[in-house]
Amino acid sequence: MWDKTMNLNLTGATRLNMIVGDPIAQVKAPEGMTKAFADIGHDGILVPVQVDPRDLGALLTVADSLKNLDGIIVTVPHKFACFAHCGSVSARAGFLGAVNIMRRRQDGGWHGDMVDGLGFVGAVRGKNCDPHGKRALLVGAGGAGSAIAMALVEAGVSQLAVHDADASRRDRLVARLKTLGRSDIMIGSSDPEGYDLVANATPAGMKAGDPLPVDVTKLAPTTFVGCVITAPAASPLIEAARRLGCPTSTGTDMYNALQSSMVDFLLAPEARA
Repeated sequence: MWDKTMNLNLTGATRLNMIVGDPIAQVKAPEGMTKAFADIGHDGILVPVQVDPRDLGALLTVADSLKNLDGIIVTVPHKFACFAHCGSVSARAGFLGAVNIMRRRQDGGWHGDMVDGLGFVGAVRGKNCDPHGKRALLVGAGGAGSAIAMALVEAGVSQLAVHDADASRRDRLVARLKTLGRSDIMIGSSDPEGYDLVANATPAGMKAGDPLPVDVTKLAPTTFVGCVITAPAASPLIEAARRLGCPTSTGTDMYNALQSSMVDFLLAPEARA
């Protein structure tokens, strides 16, 4: 929330952006992005919108007609569905078949990109870990996981193992990544033994009683553990890894590494009518 020292002036001219998800209460972006807009003198806000997957299509239809809506940030579980609504996408989003950010095109349609992976790798590097040459285990092959997988491959990991409870989704991602012809791509498991870097891209840990995404008893103290979860601030996986002495990055670290890129994307000159 804004405190009394922050001056937020909303008028009829204020430009609207929204972040959509289900659930949505855990996201940190509305305050951070709104403040970032204000810091550069842009009269815009970001508001959270919780929408069930069954109602997403109706929301996007309405969004098409809102003339003061400039952008949409997309979180769980809508990244694949929103991809289908975009009239154009970046090469990265096209490869992954998912988007996590959309901006209004001059023709009224939407242009999408998928930048979760850039945020995750940026957070890892911000904690003084270079993914290049590392053996990595990714847990979760959904929208965020797919983007993180691609970013890790582009960052030069020597090996990437992918684990997901949905075997068909896992296998599709593994097959797609192999077409890049770079890292050694394989099917993984919840056993992190032998890996230099573990990435959790699942929501496991957001709710009390969730099982841990990996067997933490197999973690080495030298293994870097990153997680996409922002609430709680330190997920149970991150807390367990820290107790073992592992270096870590959190979902908030990931968001902080990504915020300026999201602002730049939404305010790109070609997006302004």
